[in-house]
Amino acid sequence: MPRLCLSSFRASSQQTMNEQPGFEIRPVAIMGGSSQLISVHPEELRFQFELEKQSYCDLKVANNSEHHVAFKVKTTSPKKYFVRPNTGVVQPWDSCVITVTLQAQREYPPDMQCKDKFLLQSTIVPPNTDVDEIPQDAFNKDGEKTIEEFKLRVVYTSPAGHGNSEDESSLTVSSKQSHSNNHILRNSSIDDIRTVQRLKEERDLAIQQTQQLQRELDLMRRRMNRRSDPGFSLAFAACVGLIGIVVGLIFRLVFSVPSDIDK
Repeated sequence: MPRLCLSSFRASSQQTMNEQPGFEIRPVAIMGGSSQLISVHPEELRFQFELEKQSYCDLKVANNSEHHVAFKVKTTSPKKYFVRPNTGVVQPWDSCVITVTLQAQREYPPDMQCKDKFLLQSTIVPPNTDVDEIPQDAFNKDGEKTIEEFKLRVVYTSPAGHGNSEDESSLTVSSKQSHSNNHILRNSSIDDIRTVQRLKEERDLAIQQTQQLQRELDLMRRRMNRRSDPGFSLAFAACVGLIGIVVGLIFRLVFSVPSDIDK
């Protein structure tokens, strides 16, 4: 019974303070896996790392309030990752999925460790606010609004240990232990990969040049054929004309002999 009275007293006191001018109780920003406005799952970004291949990771952002909540995603390596959507508005008690793409990399990170970080900011916006209508200063910390922040770290996994956390852990430990012994080999492997990549580019360029030369050769052949065809037709016409003249002379001589005899 005393607890109920104390709770009633606190509630009435809080209501009285809110009703008085100059007093306002604001929520405090919380950093972690769950906050007052939103929750994010998973709590870290895990990418299956392979050379020259993109990798993807989905984040589910859930609105845990009765307000419309806008969010924005930032990263310490914006050229390395592609985030869609990087800003948005989540309706009350709704959720959305953010897809983060790791661009294709040409080198392995040291010990398969990543120091990249992501920051997801969220704040309350008016109802029916569209993404294009979010103010540019909506996520600025000016003291008059609450900005909740959630930090996410990035973890790289190997394709061999994908889907098995124990295998991934053992692979990370063994990678750390063998890093000092395989440092030279890794550097040479990177040089080999670059050499192969350069040879592939040169091969593709040679193929393109060969195809271009083949097209030019075909074009020259077609032009030569076009030039030779009228010559052949002209010679043929000259021969036909000459034969016609000879035949005409023969017929003329034949038909002119009887007329001379009659005379």
